[in-house]
Amino acid sequence: MSKAKKIEELESLVYNLELELKRTKLVLGELSGKKSNDAVDFSLKAAQEGSQTQSDEGSIVEGVFDGQVMIGPDGKKYSVPANYASKSKLVEGDLLKLTISPDGSFIFKQISPVDRRRVVGHLVKDKEMDQYVVLSKDRVYKILMASITYFKGEEGDEVVILVPKDSDSSWAAVENIIKQANNNREATDEFEISL
Repeated sequence: MSKAKKIEELESLVYNLELELKRTKLVLGELSGKKSNDAVDFSLKAAQEGSQTQSDEGSIVEGVFDGQVMIGPDGKKYSVPANYASKSKLVEGDLLKLTISPDGSFIFKQISPVDRRRVVGHLVKDKEMDQYVVLSKDRVYKILMASITYFKGEEGDEVVILVPKDSDSSWAAVENIIKQANNNREATDEFEISL
């Protein structure tokens, strides 16, 4: 096995160990009752800020994006297409408008984005859940697979994500991926690295 391949495997192992440590800390925090006070109750926010009306265009529901779905003012969950959420860089807490036309088609529109901040982390494959996550300092963020596919992300790549500015979040929107330098480089015998 080439040294470059060994380094790549060791980096992957380190990322996964960091991920397991962070997951263990989260579970420990939940068991000990030390949860963040900044977490948003999306059902409550949807009930307060959402609405539901009828029009000639169909049924119009305004609700809150929770990272994967839109929660309506009545607590119903509406599936948001991953490609739309990824392309629009939706973040937990964004207000969305859903128009359900008489023929049953869904049309989503972002109507009020929450304030955002950028965070840089690394793309890691969570082998236990078989999905990609972003590891940034002391946090693990879930991300939509559609974003990783679009940017052709690979484990170890640096990722710029968007998260809510004023609250904690489990999910993040991928803004961009910075490819790892050695992902496209072929190892040769002349290229030596001491371990």
